[in-house]
Amino acid sequence: MHMHTRIIPLRALTGLLLILPVSACSEDRTGPSSAAAEPVDPGGTANAVLDTRSKLPGIVFASNNMPNSYLNSVHTGWMQGGPLSPENIISQLSGARAKGGRVVVKLCKGRDEYVKNPDGTFSLTKWKALVDRYKKVNLGPYIADGTIIGHYLIDEPHRASRWGGKAISPATLEAMAKHSKANWPTMTTIVRVVPSWLGSSSLNYSYLDAGWTQYTSGKGDAAKWVASEVAAAKRKGLGLVVGLNVLDGGNGSSRIAGWTKGKWAMSASELRSYGGAMLAQSHACGFFNWTHDVGYYGRSDIKSAMADLSAKARAHAKTSCRQ
Repeated sequence: MHMHTRIIPLRALTGLLLILPVSACSEDRTGPSSAAAEPVDPGGTANAVLDTRSKLPGIVFASNNMPNSYLNSVHTGWMQGGPLSPENIISQLSGARAKGGRVVVKLCKGRDEYVKNPDGTFSLTKWKALVDRYKKVNLGPYIADGTIIGHYLIDEPHRASRWGGKAISPATLEAMAKHSKANWPTMTTIVRVVPSWLGSSSLNYSYLDAGWTQYTSGKGDAAKWVASEVAAAKRKGLGLVVGLNVLDGGNGSSRIAGWTKGKWAMSASELRSYGGAMLAQSHACGFFNWTHDVGYYGRSDIKSAMADLSAKARAHAKTSCRQ
C-alpha cells in the first residue's frame, strides 16, 4: 500500500464497555455486486462490544493520508504514518478532535525501510525504537475520548516479498501489540491484514485487537468476501476495520485511470455497491479508503457516493475495534 496523496489528472477489555443485549489489487472486469444482495450481518450486534469512548455517532468514515483541513461532515477521520512525529502528533490530534475526527496513528513512520534489517526482513528492534519515541508524549486524553481509534502496527505483514522474503509472523505481530500495550494499555492495536490470515495461526491473540480488510474488485463478490472475513475475525475474537482501495481497486467500468498503471479507480456505482456491502456488517469498527486524492475526491459523482457511504457509517452500530 502506497502512503502518498496526489492529484490524478481527471481482549483485554478495559473501561466500561457496553455489551449490547440485542440481536493492492487484481483487475476484474465483472460488474459490481448488487447492493440489493447485501446480506444482513447474521450475528447482528448481539454480543458486540460497543465504542463507549467517543461521543460521535456510528463509525468513522476516513481516508489514509487525509490532512485535517479536509475533514468535514463526510470525511470524518484519517490514518497517518509518515507525516507524524513526536513533535507534531499532539497538534495533529488536536486538529482532528476540533473537527470531530477520529484517527488511526502509525507510530513507526511511513516507509517500510525504517523497520527493516539490512537483508530486507522486518526488524522488531527498529520498530520498537520508533514506537518508543512517543512514550513521553501524552496520548492518553486522545485515547480516552476516542479521538485515537487505534495504533496501526504494520502494513501487510503477510506479504513475504515486501519483507525480504519472510512474512512477519503472527507471533511477532502479537509481540508488537504487547509492546504497544506496555506503553499505552488502553490503546487499540490494529494490523492491516485480513483476519483469515491471522486466523491461519493457532495463536490466541491476547494483545492484538483488530485486523483490517481493504476490498478491491478482484476479490470477487464484496458481500461474500467481507462476510467471510467477519466470520474469521469473530472466530479469533478480533475487531475488524473495513475499507476500499478506491484508487486502484476498480473493475475498469469507471474508465478513471488508477494510481498504478494498468489499474482503475472505482466508479461511484462501485463505491456504493462495495462500500454498502462493507457497512452492512455490524462487526465493522471503522471504514477507511485508500487513499486521499484531491482530483478523484473532487469529482461530483465521487463526492455524492462518498456522502452516501458516510451517512451509512454514521448510522452504523458504534462497534468498537476492541472485541
